[in-house]
Amino acid sequence: MGGSDLLPGWKAQRFETITCGMNPHNISTIRFRNQQIAGSGFIAVKEIASWMGALQAQDFKMSKWAFGIRLKDSTETTINKAIDSGEIIRTHLLRPTWHFVSSKDIYWISELTAAQIRASVKFRDIELGLTEAIFRKSNSVIEKSLRNGIHLTREELISNLVKANIDVADNRASHLLLRAETNGIMCGGRLKNSKPTYTLLSEWVTKTKTLYRDEALKELSQRYFTSHGPATLQDFTWWSGLSSNDSKLALEFIKSDLLSEIIEKQTYWFVNSGNYPVNDPHKVFLLPAYDEFLISYRDRTASLPFLNQKNAVSVNGIFYPTIVRNGQVIGTWKHINKKESVVLEMNLFDKTDPETEIDFSGASAQYANFIGKETEAIIPNFPNIRP
Repeated sequence: MGGSDLLPGWKAQRFETITCGMNPHNISTIRFRNQQIAGSGFIAVKEIASWMGALQAQDFKMSKWAFGIRLKDSTETTINKAIDSGEIIRTHLLRPTWHFVSSKDIYWISELTAAQIRASVKFRDIELGLTEAIFRKSNSVIEKSLRNGIHLTREELISNLVKANIDVADNRASHLLLRAETNGIMCGGRLKNSKPTYTLLSEWVTKTKTLYRDEALKELSQRYFTSHGPATLQDFTWWSGLSSNDSKLALEFIKSDLLSEIIEKQTYWFVNSGNYPVNDPHKVFLLPAYDEFLISYRDRTASLPFLNQKNAVSVNGIFYPTIVRNGQVIGTWKHINKKESVVLEMNLFDKTDPETEIDFSGASAQYANFIGKETEAIIPNFPNIRP
């Protein structure tokens, strides 16, 4: 698995060859390209989902932009159509948190990771008094509520749980819904008034692919190191939420298909290819909150120096939308709604270099096209930078 013929929609790009010794900067730029942010050749939303394995998606609106930044000339409508048609599915899949995944991959990935997700929240389940009997009851209510093609929002589904005298206070609802997802009962459905919904997995997605556990471990690690590499075993363990033993086994299955290089006592694994699309070192990208480019690695210092991590990630783990140039996070940005337009407020980390000149026009235009609104870029307290 790897190379330009991995998926049928992948188009040839202009390439350069990177054969010199890898260093932290190479790590970040190769990741940027492998993640399809720079020089993507894919033409369909489902192809991006399949290539990436899964894309983190708890910030629903921003997670749609995660596809948009990787899919040339796409709009929010493009992503909405993929959701409404069931091509991509939003569900709890890894770690545990929300992810978008191709409908073709949801069964085998969920079957691989569901037990680990349930184990990770078991202690909190006990604290909340959620017994297996309560889960059986809530699963039954959920299944009946969604039967025969019904798609319900979170609020509608919780209302049905309340009517059945199931306690949803103190975030119990989240645990009840998570259990139904990891039990393979429900998954994300089509949009309702722009809100995500739930529906029955068995009715919404036809199961076409069954993998034995070792096959699934091999497939997931292959997807990760192909699309996210160069990365370490620790990065894969973090991203997948698998146990250390399962992660090690998964990597063993594919080592012969990968190259490796040791940098600062860490072994990085990546696809056996030295050819990558040419990257413009001056081009700016506006990445969404929780984008895979940062969140999918345990160690993020190749792209985000430790000094700036507190500016891009809050103390309680909120990942802000970031500004990236030449594989490096150079700031954060905000989407601020106005009546007829959107203001993009840029906050750069380095405000001391008088020769710094960054053109945000291309990135702003791409985002404006995606959301279908005019945008205005502003850079507070940094007059020598032109938006």
